[in-house]
Amino acid sequence: MDNFESSSFGNQDLNKPIPFDDSGPSGSGVSHSPLELGGGSVVQKPPTAQPKPVPKPTAPPVAAAKPAPRVAPAARIESVRTFFTKLHPGAINFLDEQITRWLKENPGIAIKRTNIVVGEVQAKKTEPNILITVWY
Repeated sequence: MDNFESSSFGNQDLNKPIPFDDSGPSGSGVSHSPLELGGGSVVQKPPTAQPKPVPKPTAPPVAAAKPAPRVAPAARIESVRTFFTKLHPGAINFLDEQITRWLKENPGIAIKRTNIVVGEVQAKKTEPNILITVWY
């Protein structure tokens, strides 16, 4: 805490709260009333037009057709596999070998889509990683 002498404050009471500028008999002339912008005090709404009634269509009802059966596309995604590693050359080479080995072990896999994201993965410490998602 700062060291100060109470004698430098004169006869002021240090425990008395500081008054606001606009309180008290002298006041500062600050008004808290709404501003008058020159318009009328009553807000006038413009007259609203009544909407014209819309006639209902008189066409005969059409018999509902049976919906066509949904057929799954041939390139349907069946599963997903995610690979990730730290961003340094040795780890990326290992990731390449891991993906290649997985594809050789599963020759029936047809890759439909891939996605690559770089982001931070939390482990013992948070480090940037590359995440490769393979949909097949």
